[in-house]
Amino acid sequence: MTQRTVGLAFGLGAVVLWGLSFVATRVALLELTPMAIVLGRTAFGALSLIIIATIRRQVWVVPRAAWPSLLVAGGLGVFLHQMLQAYGLTMTTAVRTGWLIGIIPVWSALLAFFVLGEHLRRVRVLGLLVGLAGVVVLLSDGQPGVALQLPQTRGDLLILASTVNWAVYTVLGRRILSRLDPLPATMAAMVVGLVLLLPPALFAGAASELMQVSLNAVLALLFLGVGCSALAYLLWFAALGRATTSSVASLLYFEPLVTLAGGVLLLGESVGMYTTFGGVMILGGVFLVQRQGDGEKEQPDV
Repeated sequence: MTQRTVGLAFGLGAVVLWGLSFVATRVALLELTPMAIVLGRTAFGALSLIIIATIRRQVWVVPRAAWPSLLVAGGLGVFLHQMLQAYGLTMTTAVRTGWLIGIIPVWSALLAFFVLGEHLRRVRVLGLLVGLAGVVVLLSDGQPGVALQLPQTRGDLLILASTVNWAVYTVLGRRILSRLDPLPATMAAMVVGLVLLLPPALFAGAASELMQVSLNAVLALLFLGVGCSALAYLLWFAALGRATTSSVASLLYFEPLVTLAGGVLLLGESVGMYTTFGGVMILGGVFLVQRQGDGEKEQPDV
């Protein structure tokens, strides 16, 4: 198997876990506040990564030059990203969240074009427009005039903000990997996110909430922390180290389908016509954005 194939397999594993993360978050929200969920998820994630690093006898020393990037990665990819999604899911469904998450490759392609110098052909510009139109349809339920009205779409807008945030984190991850292996990079970013989260979480009483949860909530937090934060983050970093940013990001358009299946089968959520239509437009736009132009061969980043 080529490095690119292995990288894409790692990325797909991360996408499946993240697709189900919205379902698990909705389960946990039945008992816990968003702050408590993010605290529990991040703590389980950091602990899991530390255990993995210990078992593998991984070097824990992080070069001083890498710490500024890791501080930003922990703030964006762990603390801010999880807070946006947890609070957003209190005001929208897992299915709608999954469709909106599909727009991430569009932002990633734009950032890769401006920051990393990757190609953005005309067909990809068309895909950008189609994807953004799909977002408007989904946010407005077919009534574009109310697409940005609050509070009707506040949860959706928080999820949309998290997609831009994640695209920035993905591009930043490429630069971190030029200096660190995936495991110490992921572990350091997770620990940074936990340190940033602790003061507001403790002030909000999140720790006491976690001491009074049911088994279902504990299992949801374990899935979020060990699976979606530790394992999925590690798989994502490993994928970025073996394939291009755009090709790895393109896997994210499987994520809405995973969330759709989980939301309908496990949560009993309904799927509206305009939600589905907007979601399909988003995926169609992402497909165009990720298309290779005629004669263009994707080269692995180094």
